[in-house]
Amino acid sequence: MEDVVAGVLRQWERAYPGLDTGPIAVLGRINRCAALLQQTPDPLTRAGLTRAEFDILGALRRLDRELTPTQLARESFASGAAVTKRLRLLEERGLVSRRTDDRDRRVAHLALTEDGRTLVDGLIQELVTHDRALLAGLTPAELDRLAEALSGLLNSLEGTIGSTLG
Repeated sequence: MEDVVAGVLRQWERAYPGLDTGPIAVLGRINRCAALLQQTPDPLTRAGLTRAEFDILGALRRLDRELTPTQLARESFASGAAVTKRLRLLEERGLVSRRTDDRDRRVAHLALTEDGRTLVDGLIQELVTHDRALLAGLTPAELDRLAEALSGLLNSLEGTIGSTLG
């Protein structure tokens, strides 16, 4: 069965014979997969969380210690401004607590509250099960190859784009 991007590639080939559509084949499929995944209700949606908010909660749970907003930005692959916005919402929900540094009042230390820990612990297995179901059409070998190929792409992009973003 042909995917939607294959049709787009044929259209580009008709419009521009000989055009190397390899980049469109890869990035078009990545973008289409991302769009479909964002439209799929998941356990986080039902819990009233976005993936980005869960990334912050997950970082606090995985590392199991207080983190500063800067550390959370690094751990959740988000900008400082995005983390600040998400933290405000998570604090309002009582999932994250903030403690001011004893030596430098400008520095905040963030931790999961008991409610935050309970939420993450209750969601993580459900989320993994949900994500596994989304990938059920691929064999274990295909999953391994895809993960390896995406890792290579990610490392390449982080080396080029990431270095320009600082």
